[in-house]
Amino acid sequence: MIIRVDTTKCAGIGMCEMTAPKVFEVGDDGQAHVIGDPDGDLGVVEDAVSNCPTSALSVEP
Repeated sequence: MIIRVDTTKCAGIGMCEMTAPKVFEVGDDGQAHVIGDPDGDLGVVEDAVSNCPTSALSVEP
């Protein structure tokens, strides 16, 4: 699984970090970054992707 953040769309709101804190973090640059593995919990990542208000997140198999 590949988790991507489109930095041209990311507004750094932090919904992804709140939903999946082991996977996403908003950095000092105001952008979300993938920081870890979902440890087999794809559902948490899917929730973060669907909750992203700017549609900046995606998951590829």
